[in-house]
Amino acid sequence: MLAWPDPAPSDARMDTVVVLNQDQMGHGDRALGQRILATFLKKAIALPRLSAIVFYNTGVNLVGPDSPLLGELKALEDRGVDLVPCGTCLAHFGIAPAVGKTSDMDTIVRELGAAAKVVTL
Repeated sequence: MLAWPDPAPSDARMDTVVVLNQDQMGHGDRALGQRILATFLKKAIALPRLSAIVFYNTGVNLVGPDSPLLGELKALEDRGVDLVPCGTCLAHFGIAPAVGKTSDMDTIVRELGAAAKVVTL
């Protein structure tokens, strides 16, 4: 059963969750999208309230062993950012995560529900 977080005062909910539902940033030119996503992740380590990054659909490719962004994601994970890849998506694409912990939709919904801000790239 899905348990929602207790309501908190608006100033207490300051965490930001980033959603990556593809393996690039934005739509259009794939090479450009991958390059600017790499830059975003390098800069995101400076965001003090970034609490989690949720990965689903082709976004789970980013946590796989062949991801060119493992260094950036590992640095974020070491800083305490939760990396939350969708287990169904990982299984669909046959990916074993090199970073993050395999998750489920209940956990993803809890992460999104607890965030003060959700940003989809």
